Amino acid sequence: MPLQDIARPRNELVSARPDTPLPELAQLMDERRVGCVVIERENRPAGIVTDRDLGMRAVGAGKDSTELTARDVMTDDPYTAESGDGVFELCAQMREHGVRRMPVVEDGELTGIVTLDDLVVLLKDEMHNISSVIREESPPYSA
Repeated sequence: MPLQDIARPRNELVSARPDTPLPELAQLMDERRVGCVVIERENRPAGIVTDRDLGMRAVGAGKDSTELTARDVMTDDPYTAESGDGVFELCAQMREHGVRRMPVVEDGELTGIVTLDDLVVLLKDEMHNISSVIREESPPYSA
């Protein structure tokens, strides 16, 4: 299954510019109920800021978050996946790089995002489908 079929599309992901103040990023995350904001430059992912980045690189580091921007806490040049890649490839990349979120690109341009949470929901749905087939094909259970 290609990522373009499961990724949250461009119009649903939360993105901002590198000069966006941290309080604005935190408010975006809260309003949109997401754990990350993709930082973009010219429609390309330049970085990613997670809720953990806000907590650890700003608040936890004792910095005044009102004085910081996305550029100050973001992970530069985030690992990305191509929209035509498959789920197996994505999982291997996430494991290899130790990330839970990957912006999806096509020819370098941001087209969406896939998160570990998205994959867990997809797996749950697929397991439900598989268990339904097994239930239909198995004899009834009797005690």
